[in-house]
Amino acid sequence: MSALEDFQLFGTQSAPAQWLVVATGIAALAVVVPHSLWRLSRNAITIAHEGGHGLVALLTGRRLDGIRLHSDTSGLTVSRGKPHGPGMILTAAAGYTAPPLLGLGGAWLLAAHHVTLFLWLATALLVAMLVMIRNAYGVLTVVVTGAAFLLISWLTSPDVQSAFAYTAVWFLLLGGVRPAFELQSKRRRRYGGHTDDSDADQLARLTHVPPALWLFLFHAVSVCSLIGGGRWLLGL
Repeated sequence: MSALEDFQLFGTQSAPAQWLVVATGIAALAVVVPHSLWRLSRNAITIAHEGGHGLVALLTGRRLDGIRLHSDTSGLTVSRGKPHGPGMILTAAAGYTAPPLLGLGGAWLLAAHHVTLFLWLATALLVAMLVMIRNAYGVLTVVVTGAAFLLISWLTSPDVQSAFAYTAVWFLLLGGVRPAFELQSKRRRRYGGHTDDSDADQLARLTHVPPALWLFLFHAVSVCSLIGGGRWLLGL
């Protein structure tokens, strides 16, 4: 029977072998830790980061003007609305917390054996995001990522789908931890009177809460998501 005939969006799939879960975690770690590979793979984290800004902007009633993704793995999400208040605060806070929280949600789906549902939800989010991309590199990055999810979920066997899904979720969980440390390092290297326009500094201006506390929040969300998601994936 072909993968197409086996397709059930809301059905459950068999749990993968424990060795496969561990192997996919190691594979994800292998593209997060080395700097040379991280420079490339971080683009996927940027997609989740900027997508988080955009989604929360819409959910809080702001008008989303567009999203840009750049080859240096930076990004920019522009929304309109009140320049202060809960909507703006939640939108600014959503970037660094989005990748680990998406990973946590993905781990919950995989723990419930909804591999196909995870793959198609990821594809749907990428398609929705594509509509708001405003630069060529961003379009290319999102199209390539979305195509990978679509082709894997549509054309491959359940075993391949499981391996890909678990690797993707491990990557979101592990890759969601590193950006907060990078931001912390960047702020430590800041000197003179230069203004840092990072999410933590924007949130500090919006809330009068020190940037260090927002950094602590980013760390807490990413580490707790990794611990919780990892336990779900490993069946602990």
